[in-house]
Amino acid sequence: MRIFFSTLLALLIVPCTLSFGQKLGKFNSESISKSIAGKKIKLPYLDMNSYFGYVVPGEAPDEVRDGKGYYYLYIWIPLAIPEIGVRMVSPVPSKIKPSKKDFVAAAFNDNKNERKKYFDTWISLEKASNVISAEQAVKNFDSLSWNRIEYNDDSSELPAQPSGRKYNSLLRKVSDINNPSNALTLGLYRIGFTTYKRGQVEGSFLAQIGTAIKIPGVKIVDDINKLLD
Repeated sequence: MRIFFSTLLALLIVPCTLSFGQKLGKFNSESISKSIAGKKIKLPYLDMNSYFGYVVPGEAPDEVRDGKGYYYLYIWIPLAIPEIGVRMVSPVPSKIKPSKKDFVAAAFNDNKNERKKYFDTWISLEKASNVISAEQAVKNFDSLSWNRIEYNDDSSELPAQPSGRKYNSLLRKVSDINNPSNALTLGLYRIGFTTYKRGQVEGSFLAQIGTAIKIPGVKIVDDINKLLD
């Protein structure tokens, strides 16, 4: 009986891992689970969107905070979601290639064979207040107010960097409908990323956004003006 349930669990998880995990390992949700043999097993996110990026050495950051250069990815999510997960690895592993559905920065394509430069990732997830359409987000971008939802530095769930240390980052957030600042409603979000240690953010990175439901129309851009393209 134990062998049967182990096999069943493998059949449930492996396909999702290969399809959504982009070979980084399972990206399990906090809220999606299945009871197997009396045990509650957390399952992978039902939807995944990936962004392949590259920060050119010396590239100016989008913002400087506390002496560190911050770069942003902007995400349009067209409906309310029960949970979101974000993870980032640098550099992009050599065996991982973008698929047709992935978002790919021009700088990544220009440097797609360069996988040696990397940075010690630190990520945050923020949401813009009172945004109800992508058009409004672009039009009023300079006056938007941002609320930090969650952040992360190091995650043992992700592969180690070339240094051998597990300095890649992962965060999860379950929506709290009773707290407007923590409710994952329709709107504009952004991933802020920098390096934990003072220094340069440079090299390739892969950011993945997992959600607990299927979401058509998610868009990830590195420039807010591309949101409506």
